[in-house]
Amino acid sequence: MRKRQLEEILNMPDLLFSQLCEERYEINKGVYNTIDRWFYNQGLSLIVERREMILSFIQYISVTENQGKKVKFGSGGLTRKLDQFWEERIQTFKHKAM
Repeated sequence: MRKRQLEEILNMPDLLFSQLCEERYEINKGVYNTIDRWFYNQGLSLIVERREMILSFIQYISVTENQGKKVKFGSGGLTRKLDQFWEERIQTFKHKAM
């Protein structure tokens, strides 16, 4: 994805961004809102930063867990996957800082 295209996506109105997540990754509005709130609670208060992380998380789950198929979460599965993703990201950041 080109940088300009990514910037446009990250700055879309909320409705359009959530619709994009549903169309591309089959993430419904309720799941999207839960993911968005979870990252906000982790301290990502800037919307563009949070959306970058949301896209990164969805792509991570889509590739690593679902081999590119529809993303599905069981009971409590979304929070477990968010925690796992977050821990891996933190380890990556710590490793790069050293």
